[in-house]
Amino acid sequence: MQLRDARILLTGASGGIGQVLVERLCAGGAQVLLVGRDSLALETLAQRYPGQVSLVCADLAQRSGRHLVLDAARRFGGLNCVINAAGINQFSLLEQQDEDAIARLIGVNVTATLQLTHLLLPLLRQQPQALLVNLGSTFGSIGYPGFAAYCASKFALRGFSEALRRELADSHVKVLYIAPRATRTAMNSADVVAMNDALKVGMDDPQAVARQIVRAIVAEREELYLGWPEKLFVRLNSLLPRMVDQALRKQLPVIKRFAHGAPATAPNPPTSSGEKP
Repeated sequence: MQLRDARILLTGASGGIGQVLVERLCAGGAQVLLVGRDSLALETLAQRYPGQVSLVCADLAQRSGRHLVLDAARRFGGLNCVINAAGINQFSLLEQQDEDAIARLIGVNVTATLQLTHLLLPLLRQQPQALLVNLGSTFGSIGYPGFAAYCASKFALRGFSEALRRELADSHVKVLYIAPRATRTAMNSADVVAMNDALKVGMDDPQAVARQIVRAIVAEREELYLGWPEKLFVRLNSLLPRMVDQALRKQLPVIKRFAHGAPATAPNPPTSSGEKP
């Protein structure tokens, strides 16, 4: 898909990856409908890209918010690409997490994404060619201590992408799944950054991540995993999970040390990009 021909709806537009993704998409000539909960951040983006950006401020976890997005998409004049980048994160051991926070995380990362896609799919089907792009995570392929609920949500998104790709195989709608690794955005708490530093886990710059996402969209690449050695670990986990079990067992004391320092309940953050923590 050529960006100059693209009419894109982007959720999580006010998040760390979302904002730099807007920059890349607009630089390529795309028309973009931005969806997020941070109205100030959205207005700032609209001022930077006049004539290319439209806005809808909505909470995707609410039915009313999703229908606001659908109405805005209809007024937008047609969509040939939807990028599901909205997501929230929580770092702590499962037994420390708040029940409502777990429900909120699954609701935003999984349920709202499926429900919004269900609403927007008829609009994509109206186009001669269209893309649905789901931003997942390395943690959608590797269960990682301290992120049990987040991993569950991203495993679900990966499965959804695979199933829907097969369901739409006889249509003009292609489904792409792109999985970033750790990314330096506000979505990741100081405890996560400190833990990654202690474990010598690399964290990508959001500009580099956005650049690779745009390349995947242009190439219509069905699956893309970002970062090395994370790509290798994804393959190893599918073929030799016991090997990954043993490697993560060695990291567990460090993970628990930082997880115990994380808040027991997640805040109610603005909908953000779905980068891996």
